[in-house]
Amino acid sequence: MSDSPGTPGDDQPNPFKGTPFEQIFGALGGALPGGAFPGGAGGGMAFFQQLQSLMQPHDGPLNWTAATDMARQAIAQEQDPSPSRRDQDRVADAVRLADHWLDTATGFPSGVGTTAAWSRAEWLVETQPVWKVLVEPVAARSVTGLSSGLPEEMKAAAGPLVGIIGQAVGGMMAMQIGQGLGALAGDVLTASDIGLPLGSPGKAALVMSNVRAFADGLDVSEDDVVLYLALREAAHQRLFAHVPWLREHLIGAVTDYARGLEINAQQIQERVQEQLRSIDPTNLEAMQGLLEGGLFDPPQTEAQTAALSRLEIALALVEGWVDEVVGQATAERMPAAAKLREAVRRRRAAGGPAEQTFAALVGLELRPRRLRDASTLWGGLRTRSGQEARDGVWMHPDLLPTAADLDDPLSFRDEAVAPEALSEDEFDAELRKLLEGGPESPGAPDSPGSPGSPDDE
Repeated sequence: MSDSPGTPGDDQPNPFKGTPFEQIFGALGGALPGGAFPGGAGGGMAFFQQLQSLMQPHDGPLNWTAATDMARQAIAQEQDPSPSRRDQDRVADAVRLADHWLDTATGFPSGVGTTAAWSRAEWLVETQPVWKVLVEPVAARSVTGLSSGLPEEMKAAAGPLVGIIGQAVGGMMAMQIGQGLGALAGDVLTASDIGLPLGSPGKAALVMSNVRAFADGLDVSEDDVVLYLALREAAHQRLFAHVPWLREHLIGAVTDYARGLEINAQQIQERVQEQLRSIDPTNLEAMQGLLEGGLFDPPQTEAQTAALSRLEIALALVEGWVDEVVGQATAERMPAAAKLREAVRRRRAAGGPAEQTFAALVGLELRPRRLRDASTLWGGLRTRSGQEARDGVWMHPDLLPTAADLDDPLSFRDEAVAPEALSEDEFDAELRKLLEGGPESPGAPDSPGSPGSPDDE
């Protein structure tokens, strides 16, 4: 074996030589027991076998099969019992009652079609389609950007191994994402807990093992916790069901983030060298921890910072609206709601360890830091103008409050007041203006599809 660090024996050359991965795999190959790359004896085999499995052929930029397997392994570290029939009925009853209460707090009708009590493993399966949409743009830009961003002389040296570099990046990102999803599965409470519509449209679900763990830390009955979380879940379902552009608005912010991702291979090389100075390459747990810590997460560009700001504001507005509506629904009905509201606010604003882990892995903040400001803004607008004006802001993304509005939430549309009642003739005149060339008949208000008609929903 060569004495040069990062240069395995000539019979097993390092295929990543001359690339940003030389420092990682070369150090591992040169220092692991047996000293061979990639299959040295001893503990190194497990690491490389795992990496090899992640680099198997797959569709898309990520090996989702391998990522899911890693997430399942993380979930299996703790007990994850399947919810019982009683759990299923309990969630269904709670959501049914929650929808009844919410009818008095918002004009948006119920968005719930089905209910479910999930295990952590079921949360992983049910939400994976949406995670693919959220994560793959970032992963694709990282995988292709690193290869294309190599200097020409490095590409020439690597030759056909440039494709292997993309596979290696994809494999490592699959490892990171699998571990991040496994951590999130142990923390989320509902299908919409992080403010994004992760489950199937219309399916209101609670992750019962996590709900019970959350309830154990509170001086509130578990039944109250289940009902309060059902209220929040049902409110999320109403918003996403009746604001059709909202899902794309949130996902679009993630896509914009990926579009602004800039890969600098030389910069990554320097970061790898710097971080490896403090890592013992014979300690595989330390090496894995290095990869989990977002080793390949590049610095954010201005475009990415702007996209993340839009995402953060949108998440705050979603969570603030849910907080405000649930607060109205429970004000006269649920004594424990105030305590639960504060507990959820703290949890969402601070973000749990799982959310922080995922943010470090893929650079996406999933917590609304400005939840309280957003809730104050929605509540102030309702007080001045009523529920219809508050909910009407969701008609179009251009109407949404901005970061400046959240800085002074009580001044958002402070000139707005509840509209005075219109006479029948005035109502018809205003309606004709809105129709702009619609049916000529004065009876247009009763026409299907007219503004305010149930057929609009």
